[in-house]
Amino acid sequence: MKVAIIGLGFRLGYLGQIFSQIDPNFEIVGYVDPAPAGMPRLLEAGIPAGRAYDTPEALIASESFDLLMIGSPNHLHLDHIRIGLEAGLTVFTEKPIVVSIEESFQLASLLNRYGHDRLLVGLVLRYSPLYRDLRKAQAEGLLGEVVSIEASEHIAPYHGAFFMRDWRRYSRYAGSFMLEKCCHDLDLYNGVVGARPRYVASFGGRKSFTPSNAPGNVGLNDLEVYHRKPSGWLGSDKVFDSDGDIIDYQTAIVEYESGASLTFHTNLNVPDEFRRFCVMGSKGMAEGDFVRGFMDVHDAHTSEKRISNRYQAPSTTSHHYGADEQMAADVLAHMTSGAALPVSALDAIEAGILALAMDEARQNRKVIDLAPVWERYDTCLHGSAPASQAKTA
Repeated sequence: MKVAIIGLGFRLGYLGQIFSQIDPNFEIVGYVDPAPAGMPRLLEAGIPAGRAYDTPEALIASESFDLLMIGSPNHLHLDHIRIGLEAGLTVFTEKPIVVSIEESFQLASLLNRYGHDRLLVGLVLRYSPLYRDLRKAQAEGLLGEVVSIEASEHIAPYHGAFFMRDWRRYSRYAGSFMLEKCCHDLDLYNGVVGARPRYVASFGGRKSFTPSNAPGNVGLNDLEVYHRKPSGWLGSDKVFDSDGDIIDYQTAIVEYESGASLTFHTNLNVPDEFRRFCVMGSKGMAEGDFVRGFMDVHDAHTSEKRISNRYQAPSTTSHHYGADEQMAADVLAHMTSGAALPVSALDAIEAGILALAMDEARQNRKVIDLAPVWERYDTCLHGSAPASQAKTA
């Protein structure tokens, strides 16, 4: 498969390596990025990145390829997606798919015009063995009707420090931390519930990565642990004195249209990190953790443990618990034979809208009713009105 890349950052540099391991014919024909942070990884793996171009339009006009891959900063996704769709291409974009409710409406209108199947999205956790087993247990009736979910994404201090130093520290580029990092998780639980979120409330802020928490006279910015993960575009050395506007902890509660509820918590300063869930249904309970690698399912009537699975990533260098390898294989199968994918652009938009609603609820200290948003989103998606007429609630 031949691909072209807009935004050759760390993420697509890694994915280029994974795709090349699975497909011996994988080839990057060219890229657009003034400072390609993912280039060293490709070169180290012996993968040519093709010719550099100044603009997406020049790249598309000059090269022939099967898939346009977008890894640019989040606030550029919509324009780059639009350029690809208007050129008649199949497009793969990294998450989050867009950075605002208004952009969600605009993208819905684009998908109405060009087709939902033309846009693939890198919500990679949908491909993880653990999540696939969760959905299999659900399909087999072991959980019954989903009643409530407790879930979290907690990341280690070195990773939290990365967000405080990287371009993602600015919500004008990333959207928000909840959108940038946790849209994966919100998408998973939207999928499990099988209904759209209706009401959203949230609280949070920044209490760990603040100047008062710098250790002694050493200065936190001098400590190696907080620079373990390199930053790229607009990178900074500042950690606890970051000029970013993102949070470092947040809690949200959600009620879905089905009546099911979700509690979700994220924190960027968790020394023994975990990424867990507990799905409680009318017939059973599924509890799991992506980081610690397990999923157990218990019967609600007998308390019998029906499933006890343990998971391990395929290698020590594998990201996302082995999900990247499966995503690459599935995307290749989709491109060559039309095989179905477990996640769609519409799933990504809906997860993004939920994340953005959580931030609106947090900032304004109110419960958000998403019904008007879904109504306008559907209007754009089905072509009854232009996106410019759709406004947020």
